[in-house]
Amino acid sequence: MVRRIVKIDEEKCNGCGLCAEACHEGAIGIINGKAKLLRDDYCDGLGDCLPACPVDAIGFEEREAAAYDEKAVEERKAAAYGEKAAEERNVTAHAEKTVEKRKACLENMDKNSENCACESRLSTWPVQMKLAPIQAPYFADADLLIAADCTAYAYGDFHNRFIKNRVTLIGCPKLDSGDYSEKLTEIMKNNTIKSVTVVRMQVPCCGKLENAVKRALNNSGKEIPCEVLVISTNGRLLV
Repeated sequence: MVRRIVKIDEEKCNGCGLCAEACHEGAIGIINGKAKLLRDDYCDGLGDCLPACPVDAIGFEEREAAAYDEKAVEERKAAAYGEKAAEERNVTAHAEKTVEKRKACLENMDKNSENCACESRLSTWPVQMKLAPIQAPYFADADLLIAADCTAYAYGDFHNRFIKNRVTLIGCPKLDSGDYSEKLTEIMKNNTIKSVTVVRMQVPCCGKLENAVKRALNNSGKEIPCEVLVISTNGRLLV
């Protein structure tokens, strides 16, 4: 049948994932950093996703498409609810184990030991991306860590695994206003950054952080090695 259905302009799409969050039917997903219409029969053609897009990459078109299948959408929602409940149980279990490990660490910590697993590895300040200077001595030949706020809470050994021996900058792409890419571009241009490690959560909004870093690397005109690592909501390192 010919009906109205959303159309996504992949050239404009920045992969922020806000449209996927706004789509209550689950018709949109983020694949390889771009929003995709996953199934025609999940799209009701009402366009809740349109106002969520910050780059005007979503519109409507009239074309041959499968009819909206409300039953299939409800089944998908029910399955997603079950998966979310299971994930929440896993998160709770993981959190309980993490708390027990931390208690044991604190109880056995030798305050004079530099090798204690609980010791902070933070070496520079400020860490908030909005507050960080464009130029600083600690950026010289630095291995730069750019992390989403939530990652340090989700991953239990974040200091030893990621912060150690790196200059750390953090931010929340969903809550912070503006675009990180401009400031990051200036930092990369004006300092001798050796490498960049991006640590983000496995949620769509963190795609904005990854994309901002990639734009900054491109705009800096420098060849700087970059690695992107993803943390799941139950604290596992996925990539």
